[in-house]
Amino acid sequence: TPTVRRRAPKEPLSRRRRIVRLTVVAVSVLLLASGGAYVWADTQLNREVDLGRAPDRPPPGKGTNYLIVGSDSREGLSEEARKSLRTGSAEGRRTDSMMILHTGSNGTTMMSLPRDSWVNVPGFVRPETGRRYNPSQNKLNAAYSMGGPDLLVSTIERNTGLRIDHYAEIGFSGFVDVVDAVGGVRMCVDRDIKDPKSGLDLKKGCHTLDGAKALAFVRQRKQEAKGDLGRTQNQQKFLAALANKAATPGVLANPFAAFPTVRAGLDTLIVDKDMGLPTLMSLFEAVKGVTSGNGRQLNVPVSNTNLRTSKGSAVQWNEARARRLFDQLRNDQPVTIAPPTP
Repeated sequence: TPTVRRRAPKEPLSRRRRIVRLTVVAVSVLLLASGGAYVWADTQLNREVDLGRAPDRPPPGKGTNYLIVGSDSREGLSEEARKSLRTGSAEGRRTDSMMILHTGSNGTTMMSLPRDSWVNVPGFVRPETGRRYNPSQNKLNAAYSMGGPDLLVSTIERNTGLRIDHYAEIGFSGFVDVVDAVGGVRMCVDRDIKDPKSGLDLKKGCHTLDGAKALAFVRQRKQEAKGDLGRTQNQQKFLAALANKAATPGVLANPFAAFPTVRAGLDTLIVDKDMGLPTLMSLFEAVKGVTSGNGRQLNVPVSNTNLRTSKGSAVQWNEARARRLFDQLRNDQPVTIAPPTP
């Protein structure tokens, strides 16, 4: 009779082999999850801004210019949330902050543009009515109110000579959700701040701000000695700290940790038509780089913070120093304009 050979029992996996196998499986799951989250997030980007549609644009410069806009859109906020965040009930969108982030061979420069800047607004046609408006002088914030992102970009390009390569805007709701999704952002203040209008109440020292307190912090200006210029410095400081927190290796490497952050920001995020997720992440990394010493934070140079105009008090740029700064950014040269004093 034929001999029946019995298969020898498998030797139990060694502890080391078990760990290796589990690691391979875990990494595979993470890669699949991150890939799926990446594709999903890229398809969710609201690419409603067409930068190529603007007429008479300045020629491309060296490096890349991102326009980062914080709008006061209440979209996505319930009435209860509007009251608790003290955002008011105004409809539509207005700018609450504007920054140009320039990246190039000489590092990164984050330049704030005060929303009350007195600028030349080019002529435009109001999309919803078809009514044509002639060129005029007005506050920078008015350009956005009258013609949205398209007119804002055109106004900034005409007044700075800088070509905007990419646009990113986030509203109140998205801002609050992103801050909460990363577990809050640590900020230190050198004095007590109590602002009844925004609801901010901070003691001197360091605090971890949740979404609501963070929104109050970047919006308040009545308690700032420099008014709107002081607020822009707070906005830069907070944005850099937020990018630093959200772009930590633990968050970016773990899709399960990163997904809530990405999803939170997408609800009110508006970008240009050529903005993909890799470009958005490059912007985020550049903002983070400012905090690590690879860049500069400054305001556009101003000569008068209380210019009397037909539209009320406005901020007047220092024409000579601002022009020199814009030229340096356009040519991707080292920036020699001194940053604002704290």
